[in-house]
Formats: sequence, C-alpha cells, structure tokens
Amino acid sequence: MQLTGIHHLTAISARPRDNLAFYTGLLGMRLVKKTVNQDDVSAYHLFYADGKANPGTDLTFFDFPAAPEQRGNNSISRTGLRVSGEKTLGYWRDRLKRAGGVTGDVIEVDGRLTLPFEDGEGQRLVLVDDGGLGEASPWENSAVPPEHQIRGLGPIVLTVQELSRTAFVLTEVMNMRPVRDYAAHGAQIHVFAMGEGGPAAELHVIEQKDVPPARQGAGGVHHVAFRTPDEAQYHAWARRLTELRVANSGEIDRFYFRSLYFREPNGILFEIATDGPGFATDEPMDSLGEKLALPPFLEPRRREIEAGLKPIG
Repeated sequence: MQLTGIHHLTAISARPRDNLAFYTGLLGMRLVKKTVNQDDVSAYHLFYADGKANPGTDLTFFDFPAAPEQRGNNSISRTGLRVSGEKTLGYWRDRLKRAGGVTGDVIEVDGRLTLPFEDGEGQRLVLVDDGGLGEASPWENSAVPPEHQIRGLGPIVLTVQELSRTAFVLTEVMNMRPVRDYAAHGAQIHVFAMGEGGPAAELHVIEQKDVPPARQGAGGVHHVAFRTPDEAQYHAWARRLTELRVANSGEIDRFYFRSLYFREPNGILFEIATDGPGFATDEPMDSLGEKLALPPFLEPRRREIEAGLKPIG
C-alpha cells in the first residue's frame, strides 16, 4: 500500500481577488474549480491546477479574513511548483522580478535548479526544475507559454521541532522512505519519498528545536494532501490509521475526491485523497472554474451561499 505523490496543497488567503489575479494572471495557472469550503461555506475554496486539472497539480486556497501568518516551527514552510529546464527558470526569474514581487535568484539546491519567491501575502513558494519528467498538460489560455508553464506540485518543505516523531509517522504509518539528506540555507534537510519518488513525491523536512511554533494565517499553509490511486486503497488507509490508533477524521466525501485527515505528531495537518472522481464530475472540462460549483449536498443552499460570498471575478 503506497501513496503515490503529492495530491494537493491548501493555503490561506485573506485577499481572494488578488489571489486569483496572481495565480491565474502572473503564474498562468488554470482556475479549475471555484467552490466553497465545505466546512465553512462563507469562504471560497479556489483550486488552481494544470490544463486538465490533474491530481498532483492542485494548489488551492481557503478565503479566510485572517491576520498574516506568524512564521515558525511545526508548519509547512515552502511549497514547490515544478517546471522544466534552466531556460524556464530564467523566464520565471525575469517575469517575477518585472512584477515587483519578492523573488530570489536561480540556485541549485539538492541537485536541482530552484527559484524561490513569494506571492503578495507572503506565501513561500519555490519553482523547481523537475527535468521534464512525466507528462505535462499546459493550459491553452494561459498567459505563460506552454513550455514554461507550472507542471505540478512538489517537493513540499516542512519545518518541525522533533524530526524523529515526524519521521516515525512518515515511515512506519505512511510507508514513505528516507532517501537522502542535504544542507541548504544553513539547515540540514531530510528527504522522504513515496511511490516512485522524484520531486512530485517528496517531503523535505527541517528540524528546528529552538524556534517558536507558527501561528496559522494569511500567507500560510493549511494542509498538504497525498495521493492514493483508488477507493480500495483509500479505505485501506482509513483502516490502517484506526488500527494504529492515529486520531483521524474518518472517511469524508468531498465529491471531487475522498478525503481522510490526521495530524502528524508536531501538529501539521495531513490529508490522504483519492485521485478521482475529479473536477470534471460536475462541469465540462473546457469550462472548469467559470462559475461557482457546489457539490450536490450543498446545491439546495446555493442562493444562501452565493449571497454570503463577495464577487471575485
């Protein structure tokens, strides 16, 4: 029973209109689902992905009117976005610097070329050259040329107080494997892989014992989700967590995928999610994200829900 990679990552924005402009306009990602947080329908849940809304490409945001994140320990501290090639990283360096944001330089980290940057709310991101491995599904209406578009998620960086506790859950509960360590930015970073490995299927974990815990807020990350390919394995994961006495949410049907939530020992929220049914379940693939989509169990409340949301374009 193996997780196959990163499924999606969900972050927090207090400025959904600016968020939409940044991720679809500047980053050229496709808004593949405009829906609501199913646990708090007063908030949007925006899903940005590749041209075909493939699992493993979804960077998503809850629209919460929260104060900015206080950075610190026991948090997801940087989100990798995969691109292909040194020329592409040069394109993004120039594009991001022209936009006037917080942007670093192209540097090699862990044997891969990378470009760190932030969005307008301080969301910490990094473009990672994935070597062009695997298929890509560019979005034909993107402002970014197909060869330079973001291909998907990963790796994801965690910062924790106690590495051993996180490592135990990753390896003994989630069947990941430690593959290497490397030094970067003054820290020792420990890499754990799942499935076939590679940048789309890695967690990079930093231990910092003397740093105060983060306080979640705008510009921070809410949770990271991992891929399980089908419902049979999803049910098996639910049984495994219960048998190992890992406190969890139980199975939850999110309509577009099935979810299972739990926290690793340092408090970071994890999710296991199925690859399907997918975002084209209730909308045609060619018009994803153009209208507010609600799963069937929320559809009877559409008028009430729409009245509580601010238009974002």
